[in-house]
Amino acid sequence: MIRESVRRFVEQEMPRRKAYEWDRDNHFPEDVFKKLSDMGMMAVTVPEEYGGSGRDIPAAMAVIEELARRSLAVAVPYIMTTCYAGMNLVECGSEAQKQALLPRVADGSLIFAYGWTEPDVGADLASVRTTAVKKGDRLVINGAKRFCSGAHMADYIYALVRTGPAEDRYRNLTIVLIPPTLPGVDIQYLDCMGMKGPATTDVSFTDVEVPLENVVGGEDGWNRGWDFVVGAGLDVEKLEVAALALGIAVAAVEDAWAYVQERRQFGKRILEYQSIRHKLADMQTSLKACRLFMSHAANLAQENKRCNVETSMAKLFICEEAKKIALECQTIFGAYGYEKQVGVERYVRDVLLMPIIGGSTDIQKNNIVNWLGLPRH
Repeated sequence: MIRESVRRFVEQEMPRRKAYEWDRDNHFPEDVFKKLSDMGMMAVTVPEEYGGSGRDIPAAMAVIEELARRSLAVAVPYIMTTCYAGMNLVECGSEAQKQALLPRVADGSLIFAYGWTEPDVGADLASVRTTAVKKGDRLVINGAKRFCSGAHMADYIYALVRTGPAEDRYRNLTIVLIPPTLPGVDIQYLDCMGMKGPATTDVSFTDVEVPLENVVGGEDGWNRGWDFVVGAGLDVEKLEVAALALGIAVAAVEDAWAYVQERRQFGKRILEYQSIRHKLADMQTSLKACRLFMSHAANLAQENKRCNVETSMAKLFICEEAKKIALECQTIFGAYGYEKQVGVERYVRDVLLMPIIGGSTDIQKNNIVNWLGLPRH
């Protein structure tokens, strides 16, 4: 029911022409986002006692996929609310933070941006250099974050900071909520290839002060940042990116499926050529495998079962297959697939990011063999 509701919403409120314009203008359509919130779609990661409809990871992944079929300008902000804010607060927030912030997640009025990576720190998050120092009842933050998508439109940057000596690495990391409008916060826009709408930014912090109550987890969250980073939320983050990739791949196949029935060459529709039919057969088979991966991993996460291997496999497989599918669809479209007003051009730009963000393909491969117990030496 949720998937069908979102699919109808996409057709009514996110027409192809608008998706093209949002991508062209790097625009976040707040009005459309508000309508999605009014449908109750932001509430699917929030427990009922905080105003939500209950934690439902498969439902959240279905919404992400359906939105991504049309535009990341809505799909990514949806993740920033339901997952970055909602799921992290449920898992890591103090009771006071849950009471204050989760109702805002449920009604769609709270957006988090991830402030994890830095100019010299990617997958090795334990090496972050941004610091937070206690000063009375406040924290003073200095440093910089890179690829902090949507920082300009977020209510808080969910920032991983160092709160002790660098050599201790994992034992002195803390997550802090930093409003991007505070004095000392500087946001610079990056001109990136794809994922338009929630613009990608760099953020620097110069003597930025936040109250101690902004430490995620409250007093108990001090120096527990690494526990929060590698907790269950990391498994779901991998699925979020996989759901984006799956939505893009579905859109690409749907467009190619329709195109081959319209395009004529050498006196017949190109669907009659065996080479085209084989491409589409391979794509549909890949989509089916992707759906099975997603369903299995999302259900394990919903049941709170250990699923780090399964979510890494899902992220690895779906993102790489989606990239292959989008590029093959562009081949079917020929020169038209290179034109900006044809959807497949955008699919290709967007899908190329998916094997990189949320833990790259190579990181997933490393994690899979390590977690399955393959000796390192």
